[in-house]
Amino acid sequence: MLLLHNEDAGTSDAESIATGEKIIGTPVTRVAVSAGTGLDPILAEHTDEDVIVAGGDGSLHALLRALYRRDELGRRRVGLLPLGTGNDFARGSGIPLDVTAAAGVVRDGATRTTDLIVDDTGDVVVNAAHVGVGADAADSARPLKPHVGPAAFPIGAMIAGLVRPGKRLTVVIDGRTVTHPRHRNLMVAVSNAPTIAGGSALLSPDASVHDGRMHVTISQATGPIARIGYALRLLRGRHVDSLDVIHGPADRVLVAGESFRVNADGELSAPTVSRSWRVLPGAWRLFVPADRATGRQPAAEAAGEAGPGTEAEVRR
Repeated sequence: MLLLHNEDAGTSDAESIATGEKIIGTPVTRVAVSAGTGLDPILAEHTDEDVIVAGGDGSLHALLRALYRRDELGRRRVGLLPLGTGNDFARGSGIPLDVTAAAGVVRDGATRTTDLIVDDTGDVVVNAAHVGVGADAADSARPLKPHVGPAAFPIGAMIAGLVRPGKRLTVVIDGRTVTHPRHRNLMVAVSNAPTIAGGSALLSPDASVHDGRMHVTISQATGPIARIGYALRLLRGRHVDSLDVIHGPADRVLVAGESFRVNADGELSAPTVSRSWRVLPGAWRLFVPADRATGRQPAAEAAGEAGPGTEAEVRR
């Protein structure tokens, strides 16, 4: 079994990783990974071994991107010891945020096939990807994180919503055009799990990482008041009931129009004028708590409240 961790991990994280390794029990090969280091040589050296990631959504993103490009998604079981700042994927999949408990999940060995979103550049989305205010909010939130923690993203969203005009985009969902360039879009997002920003925002209340679909959210809120209202409703998942929001499940999504950047699991892309995504149902195997190994994950459980039921189609 291979355990990947950040080589710059602080003392506290290093101690947590060591404790987790002991709990897992199985012989583990620990490999420190630096930012920007490719995982191909490591995975090639440890062929077909299960992989544990000690990190957050970004670390899991890097691993699954490498496995996807190597065509190894189904050949290895993947575990997660949540050491990130947000850990939204762990929240959405029922993995304990306590590293000791998460290591126990790996030790117990229950797994479940889990969905993955992939795009037309060969990249992946583990938790969520945003265009428009979602990507801008991440930029605005960075300097705020040390001071306000999880509240940084919604505050950043309000700031971005006030100063950015929105993007003129065409959005096509499962072959149906739902927005046109004559309308400005405040935010377009595709998500695999319910929450973003460390659980502080309930982007897709009805999403599950095991339901075989991605979930789309498009906000066309106009005017400063409407945009602030959208950011506030986003905190509790109430934005999906707004008349200026399009929300629902999808298999394929295309976004095209004026130049935009994509924030996928915290990674910001270069400017582009087009990006498409599709979902790969049950593409990889995740170590999960035994009570999560079968059955559909309860909607919005990660955020601690019940959300709307699964929608049969994208609705406005």
